[in-house]
Amino acid sequence: MTSSTQAGSAPRLTLRNATLRDAKAILALVDRSYTDIGGYTLGMIQGQISTFAEGKIVAEYDGAIVGYCATFIIDEKTAFEPHSWSEITGGGYGSRHDPDGDWLYGMDVCVDPAFRRLRIGQRLYDARRRLCEQLELKGIVFGGRLPGYAKRRKTYDTPQAYLDAIQARKVRDPVASFQLRLGFEPVGVLADYLRSDKESAGFAAKMVWRNPNAAPEPQPKRLMRADSEAVRIATVQLQMRAVKSYEEFAANIEYFVDVTADYRADFVVFPELFTLQLLSMMDRKLDPEESIEALTSFTPQIIETFQQLAISYNINIIGGSHPTRVDGDIHNVAYVFLRDGSVHSQEKIHPTPNERYWWNIKGGDGIQTIDTDCGPIGVMICYDSEFPEVARRLVDQGARLLFVPFCTDSRQGYLRVRYCCQARAIENQCYVVMSGNVGNLPGVENMDIQYAQSCILTPCDFPFARDGIAAEASENVETVTVADVNLADLNWARAQGSVRNLRDRRFDLYRIDWRDP
Repeated sequence: MTSSTQAGSAPRLTLRNATLRDAKAILALVDRSYTDIGGYTLGMIQGQISTFAEGKIVAEYDGAIVGYCATFIIDEKTAFEPHSWSEITGGGYGSRHDPDGDWLYGMDVCVDPAFRRLRIGQRLYDARRRLCEQLELKGIVFGGRLPGYAKRRKTYDTPQAYLDAIQARKVRDPVASFQLRLGFEPVGVLADYLRSDKESAGFAAKMVWRNPNAAPEPQPKRLMRADSEAVRIATVQLQMRAVKSYEEFAANIEYFVDVTADYRADFVVFPELFTLQLLSMMDRKLDPEESIEALTSFTPQIIETFQQLAISYNINIIGGSHPTRVDGDIHNVAYVFLRDGSVHSQEKIHPTPNERYWWNIKGGDGIQTIDTDCGPIGVMICYDSEFPEVARRLVDQGARLLFVPFCTDSRQGYLRVRYCCQARAIENQCYVVMSGNVGNLPGVENMDIQYAQSCILTPCDFPFARDGIAAEASENVETVTVADVNLADLNWARAQGSVRNLRDRRFDLYRIDWRDP
C-alpha cells in the first residue's frame, strides 16, 4: 500500500452522536454485552436518543456499532441522594434529563465483547468528559458496577469494605478498578441500584469526576425558547359520503391532501375508519361482519394510493385507520405514509365493546413511535387515547406529537375522547391532534351518524394557547383546520414550565412495565 493510499484511507474507528437510525444496532450491541443483567427495549433506546441526543455517543468500527455511551443532565440534589438505576434513569428511557441541571449522569457505557482490546470504553469515557466540559457542568456522577463483589462477599462483608480494598489495590475489580484509573472517585455505595446485577449483588459504587474548569458560581438557567422547531399540522374533519367507485373515493381524499399541501403542512391527519365510505358502493347492504371483511380487500389499494399521495404532494399523511386482516384476525390499523415513500402502521390496542361485538375486531399487542423528518411521532386510535399508559409509552420513546384519528357517534362519546386527549397533552407535555368524521352514512351498518369537533391541543402553560387549544374546527362541518406548533416550546415547558409533569414523576414509587412482543 502506497503512502498516498494510506493518507486517503477512512478511519476504522470513529465516535459520533447516536441517531434514531442507530437504535436497532445499539439494542443488538446491548444484548450481546449484557447477557446476565438484562438490557433495554428498542423504545428505551429511542427515548434516550430523542430526549438528549447530544449525550448519546456510539463507537463505530468499520461501520459497525461496537460501543455505546448514554448520559443525561440532572440536578445535584437528585444525583447525590440515594437512588436506583431505574429511578434515576426514568425506567431506562432517560426521561429524567434536566437541561437546567448541573451534573452529567452516566447512564451506561457498553462495549461489544469482541472489541474490548481497542480501548473503546476509555474513548467513550473521555468523550463523556469532553461533553461535561463543553457544557460547563460541575462534573460526572454515576453508579458503577462491582462485578467482583458477589464472589468475594465472604471476605468483604460489606460492599464498602470491598470498595475500600479496591482503592487500596488489595483487590482488582474488572469495572471499578478501570474507572479509578480513569480518574473517577468513589464517594459511597448505592444499595439496590440494579437488582438484576447478581455479580454486584445489586450494589454500585457512586463514582464522581469533578470538572476542574467548572464555574465556582451557579450559571444562569439555560433558556431553551430561543430555538424554533416549527411544524405545521392540518387535521381533516371529513364528511362521510356515499361514493360510486374507489376512484371517486380516492379523488375526494386527494382533494384534501392537495389543499393541505398548498398550505405547506408537514402532516395531514384523516379520521378513524373513514374508509367505510367504500361500503356505500356495494350492490347490497352488508351485515357488520360482511362489511368489515369486504373492507379488508381494499387494503393493498389504499396503501398504494396514499403512499403515492404522500410522495407526490410532499406531505406526511396519518391515514386515519382501516380494517386489515392480520394473522387471521381483523385489526383496526392506522397507516402512516411519510413523504419519503415509507409506510408504517399502528394497530389499535383497545377495540371498543362496539367494535368487538359487531365487527369482531381484535386489539394489537404493541405500540411504538414512528420516526419522521419532524422527529418521532405516535398514533393512538380513538379509544386508545383514553388509556394514559399508551400516551406515556409513546412520549417516553421520544414522541412530542400524538395523532388521534377518532370516530364517535354522539357528543358524549366525542367528549370522552376530547377530554382524555387534553389530559394526555397536559400530563405528557406534548401536542395531541384529533381528526374525526362528521355527517351520516345511510346503508352502512354501525356507521349511521357521526359527531366531531377536530382540534389541535397543547399543554396548558405560558408558551401555549390560553385554553390549551392551538386550533379547532366547527362542530359537525366538513373542514380543514391548520395550526403551527413549536416543538421547542415543549422542551422549554418540560424544563422550566409552571409544572413539569414528566420530570416530577415519582419513579421511586411507581413505574409501568410493558410486555414487548
